[in-house]
Amino acid sequence: MSEEKKVIVIDDEPDIVTFLTVLLEDNGYTAISAKDGQEGLEKIKSEHPQLVLLDITMPEKSGVRCYRELRENPDLKSIPVVIVTGVAKDFKNFISSRRQVPPPDGFISKPIDKQELLDTVSKFL
Repeated sequence: MSEEKKVIVIDDEPDIVTFLTVLLEDNGYTAISAKDGQEGLEKIKSEHPQLVLLDITMPEKSGVRCYRELRENPDLKSIPVVIVTGVAKDFKNFISSRRQVPPPDGFISKPIDKQELLDTVSKFL
């Protein structure tokens, strides 16, 4: 039996969460969802996913804060993080220039290209 491939989708847009979780599950992954960075961190700690798909602009705790906390936590910092955002280019330049945390493992622009997303996920899993 193969090991479960668990991906967490952290996004405040219900349509995006539904799209990504269905796409992942249709392709053999186990998808978990969270509506913001706070819930996302709690679920990452309890569910131990192998990959995080993270939006940037969210209420409660932004994706930037969530990402920073992930990278600063010794138990969680090795989990690959792919940023899924509508502000990919500007954000990629911004986050990749930050000295406090390493750049994310990947970027996906919204609107999401299904094949690009699946190729990116399979690269990490």
